[in-house]
Amino acid sequence: MNEAFAQAFNSRNIDNLLALYEMDAVLRVDGSERSLIGQDAIAGELRRLLQAPGTMTSSNNFCIQHGDVALLRADWELRAQDGSIVASGSSAELVRRQSDGTWRYVIDHAAGASLPRVIQVEGLSWELR
Repeated sequence: MNEAFAQAFNSRNIDNLLALYEMDAVLRVDGSERSLIGQDAIAGELRRLLQAPGTMTSSNNFCIQHGDVALLRADWELRAQDGSIVASGSSAELVRRQSDGTWRYVIDHAAGASLPRVIQVEGLSWELR
């Protein structure tokens, strides 16, 4: 899935990206509580992503599959033509196998595995950096 996402991004075709998501999928792009639900909402964010310069690579860090669902973590980056890194991060995703054998995102958290750790002590929480 992660390589497929990078290929779809590099094609610069919104339909290629949207084809990777279930109709009612959830996308979160940062550490906020804001989730985009459904392909229409996700399409707007993906169009913004397609404006970013560079070529994307994405490597699957792990995949834990149970039946028709799988939990993924990937490390991704966008590199400019000169080789400099435009953006990078680590994502967390839940995907589901479709009836035709393909996989689609159910939940995609583009920065989910990049967020700072949080600890809780006696009802308080801190971000670790």
